[in-house]
Amino acid sequence: MRLFSRLFLILLVVVVLLAAWIAFDLTRTPTTNIRRFDPDEVARLETAMWRSYYSRRRLRLFFELGELLRSQYHFPFWQSQRVAYHAARAAFVFKDGKTRADYERALPDLIAYYTAIRRTSDVPFDPQRAAALELEWWIIHRQRAEHKEGDLANALAATAAEVYQVPPARLAEHARLRAEAMTIRDDTAAAGGVTETDWAHIDQLLHDSWRSLHQAVNE
Repeated sequence: MRLFSRLFLILLVVVVLLAAWIAFDLTRTPTTNIRRFDPDEVARLETAMWRSYYSRRRLRLFFELGELLRSQYHFPFWQSQRVAYHAARAAFVFKDGKTRADYERALPDLIAYYTAIRRTSDVPFDPQRAAALELEWWIIHRQRAEHKEGDLANALAATAAEVYQVPPARLAEHARLRAEAMTIRDDTAAAGGVTETDWAHIDQLLHDSWRSLHQAVNE
């Protein structure tokens, strides 16, 4: 009986400490310079997230998003989990959609995602506009056959320009390289499957893309 009481007390202390940690974590709002990031790490994680998304590995995508939020936006652990949930949910709501009305069901989670980033960011962007622009390039990418060449890159540049508050023209190379990586993924998937060689090419383009953005927003 004494052993049981001692174990119960230890468990209670652990639960209380965990609850206190979570509460503290979720309420503090550290300020981050979002222009200071590691472009190679962002590119590595984006390649991994694309692979998880297209393979429908929801949990893996959630963990990769959490890692991105902690390592590049410096979110505390539990906040990163909450925000990663919104981002992953938006991605798969969109993925399962068939019409614009379906796609727009992802918008509330995208707004929650960008609102959380804005809360910690020292760059004064509009989270609702950023979310709307993000969704728009998702739709252009999904409906690429209905759009002219350059529309996807322009939409990508507009989204990044809002988040980093720089002119879209300055981000043209970043957007072009990222759009090229998406096109390679789409074309090789349609032709029978994305090989490891294809993924290596995509990964290199994403590294070049995020290095270009890093340079552009820190000029």
